[in-house]
Amino acid sequence: MEQRLRELSSTAATWIAKAKGIIILAGAGMGVDSGLPDFRGDKGFWKAYPMYEQLGIGFVEAANPQHFEADPAFGWGFYGHRLGLYRQTSPHQGYQLILDWSKRLGLPYFVVTSNVDGHFQKAGFDEKRVLEVHGSIHHLQCSLPCGSYIWNNQHNIAVDVKRMRALEVPFCKTCGKTARPNILMFADWNWVSERSDAQQIRYKNFISEIGHEKLVALELGAGLAVPTIRMMTERLSRQGVKAVRINPKDPVIARPNLSIAHGGKEALEAIDRALSL
Repeated sequence: MEQRLRELSSTAATWIAKAKGIIILAGAGMGVDSGLPDFRGDKGFWKAYPMYEQLGIGFVEAANPQHFEADPAFGWGFYGHRLGLYRQTSPHQGYQLILDWSKRLGLPYFVVTSNVDGHFQKAGFDEKRVLEVHGSIHHLQCSLPCGSYIWNNQHNIAVDVKRMRALEVPFCKTCGKTARPNILMFADWNWVSERSDAQQIRYKNFISEIGHEKLVALELGAGLAVPTIRMMTERLSRQGVKAVRINPKDPVIARPNLSIAHGGKEALEAIDRALSL
């Protein structure tokens, strides 16, 4: 196992060293080494939030935007707790390793993530080089919405964790209705996508400036439950980008791409050692 990891990491390091740019594609598994839950199915969700199991509520129902209109305190119970968790948690060392590669190799980067935790920015990645395809918990919008306005979430949401209800909720600055996280939820027709749309334009420009054949895609912790990130990686591969898929449970990707069946932090450390040889 260790020998195989060294071999794959060596190949990945060679690709990275020869590339003219790197795209980091990250799913929920990227945060696991930081101590964050990945909500892998209802069992994984209930392990992180046993109070919802007692209520008979799974992840999809907890992440339903209708709560912000029907019962805002309940809707914000889940997202307020997550907001506090993400703020209190520090990104693991793997984030810094990627930044170090960029600086050491003079390698431009762009991050694409389905995570809403803001941990790439927290770790020091340039805000203008991040695409958050599902939005961000650190930004708010109107729950209606009354307009396309998106603003920074500066609230501390206190939560009664026994009932998973927020003790107070934020309100829209324009119309006074309940504000909600600027996150794409399940069955969500009210998400304001302007911020993510602007990020998407910058991402496409990054690719066009460098060219697919000169890029390496490094996918980390992107599972099958919500396959947005995996699909983006596979599309890049079809367009000529060399791809490295790092996932301890779902690592398979078509050749000639690389499949590394390890956790993100462990694989990044192995690649870093290979780059340092």
